[in-house]
Amino acid sequence: MPQLDTSTWSITILSAIITLFIMFQLKISKYYYYPKPEPAATMLQKHTTPWETKWTKIYLPLLLPLQ
Repeated sequence: MPQLDTSTWSITILSAIITLFIMFQLKISKYYYYPKPEPAATMLQKHTTPWETKWTKIYLPLLLPLQ
C-alpha cells in the first residue's frame, strides 16, 4: 500500500485559511455601521396648563379629620 504524500497539506491548509480570512474581511467591510446615537440638542417647550398657575391640593380620604 503506497504512502500518502502529505507534504503539500500544510501549504494547502494555510492558503485556504488565508483565503477565507480575506473573503470574510471583504464581506464585513461592505457593511455600513451607523454612528453611535447621541441626544439631539433640542429646546424643550414649556407647556402652560391652567392648573399649573393655581394652587391645588388633593385631599385623600385618609387625610381628612376623623368625625
